[in-house]
Amino acid sequence: MAKKNKAGGAGGGAGTPALTVVTSAGVPHTVHAYEHDPAHPSYGEEAAEALGVSADRVFKTLVADVDGALTVAVVPVSASLDLKALAAAVGGKRAAMADPVLAERTTGYVRGGISPLGQRRRLRTVLDASASAHATICVSAGRRGLEVELAPADLASLTSAVVAPVARP
Repeated sequence: MAKKNKAGGAGGGAGTPALTVVTSAGVPHTVHAYEHDPAHPSYGEEAAEALGVSADRVFKTLVADVDGALTVAVVPVSASLDLKALAAAVGGKRAAMADPVLAERTTGYVRGGISPLGQRRRLRTVLDASASAHATICVSAGRRGLEVELAPADLASLTSAVVAPVARP
């Protein structure tokens, strides 16, 4: 079940900091809610299946450590994060996945529900260049079972993201 919400529509900003950011900015978006299955092996693939959307249009939010600074990578669920490309995209040398507990504490979201939007502490963000091939993409809206669909350019603007090729098949 999806709840449509154009910028400023009733009820769209309630619920998570991510949705508050999108609504407050007046960005057109659609909120998609689905029943999360804790037994599903992949949060992102579960979202794509539940929404009936191609896995290359649903993007996962990953937190990495690039030269000691936490950095968000937003990549399609159908792909993997290229850590070397991520480091290069932000002018770094080395990248590794961040400790999940640190990622949760820093962003204010739980694993599987980390959104690139409305984080407790805003982290530098890199959006995979493949997002530009789509009119809209879906990202976590801040909790498991909740996605927000918006234009990639709007996501990049709201997060001050660098857009670079950081995903690999």
